[in-house]
Amino acid sequence: MNDLEFSFGESPWDTYRLTKQMGDCISAAHLLAMLEEEDEQVLDDALEDIETGRMILDISDLPRVGGNGEAAVRLRREMELVKNGLTPAALEESDPLRLYLEEVAQVPVCADSDQLALRCAAGDETAMEALTTLGLSRVIELACEHVGYGVLLLDLIQEGSLGLWQAIRNYHYGDYSAFRDRWIRLYMAKAVTLQARSNGIGQKMRTALEDYRAVDERLLGEFGRNPTLEEIALELHMSVEEAESVRKMLEDARLLAQVKKEPDPVEEDEAENQAVEDTAQFQSRARILDLLSGLDQIDAKLLTLRFGLEGGMPLTPEQSGAQLGLTPEEVVRREASILTKLRNKQES
Repeated sequence: MNDLEFSFGESPWDTYRLTKQMGDCISAAHLLAMLEEEDEQVLDDALEDIETGRMILDISDLPRVGGNGEAAVRLRREMELVKNGLTPAALEESDPLRLYLEEVAQVPVCADSDQLALRCAAGDETAMEALTTLGLSRVIELACEHVGYGVLLLDLIQEGSLGLWQAIRNYHYGDYSAFRDRWIRLYMAKAVTLQARSNGIGQKMRTALEDYRAVDERLLGEFGRNPTLEEIALELHMSVEEAESVRKMLEDARLLAQVKKEPDPVEEDEAENQAVEDTAQFQSRARILDLLSGLDQIDAKLLTLRFGLEGGMPLTPEQSGAQLGLTPEEVVRREASILTKLRNKQES
C-alpha cells in the first residue's frame, strides 16, 4: 500500500496549527488520525492549543458507542434516556445521575445571567458562585448533545462544569451565553476525544483514509474519470456522509504540504529527482492536460475542476456543477463524453 499522504513528519500538529486561526473548527477524528502515532503528551498539547487558540473541537465525525460491554450498555441506555427527555424518574432511585439531576432541578433559575456575568467580569466572587450554580442546568443540556460518544453523562457533566467555570473566569464582555456554551462544549469535546483515543479510533481513521485513497485511485483507473463520492462510499461499505468526512480529512492532509517549511537546496534537489507520481491518477491528469487545448472553454474548465489540474483539489460533480451552472448528473455525463472524445483523438 502507498504511504498515506496524511503523514506529516515529526511535528504533525505544529504544521497543522499553522493553517488554523481563532474560531476555526478542528475535526476530532482528523486530529486523532493525525496524531495516532504520537504519544499522549502531543495530543494533550494539541488540545491545550485548541483551548488557548479559541478554536472549536468538532466530535461529530467520531463514531458513537459500539460493542456489548457494561459501559457500552450504559451508554446506549443514556442515549435512550436523552431521546425520551432525560427525566430523573426514568432512572433507579439510587442512580447517581438521577440524584444529581434532582439536585440541579431544585436550583432557582430566575436570576439574570447577563447581569451576573458583568459582575463576574468586575471580579465579584459572589456573582461567580451564583453564575456557576445557575449554569449547571445548561451544562446538563449540552451534555445531552454529547451522549453516546464513549463518555458517561455524569463524566460529561463534570467536564462541562469545568468548562463553565473557565467561561466565568475568562468572560469580559459580549454575548455571555454563547461564550459560556463554547467553553462547556469544548471541555466535553476534549473528554470525548481523549476517550476515543483510548478506544483506538485514531488507527481506525488512518485505516479509513488509506482505504479511501486506494479505492479512489482504483476506480479512477477503471472508470477513466474521478469516481463520485457515492461510488467510493459504496465500495467502502460506508455512508456518503462518512465518506465525505474521510475525503475532507484527505484534502486537509494534502493542503498541509503547502505550509511546510521550504527544504534546503540538497533536499529540494532530491525531491525533484523523485517527483514522478507513478499512479493512475497522475497519468490520467497528465494525459488530459496535454489535450485540453483542443477543447472549448466550458469543457476545459470542467475537466480542470474535476481533476484539479490547476493545483487545487479535485472537485466532486456537485462542486464542479455549482461553478459551471450544471447539475451533478450533467457534469458526469459531459465528463464521460469529453474523455471519450479525448481518447479517440489520442488514438487517431
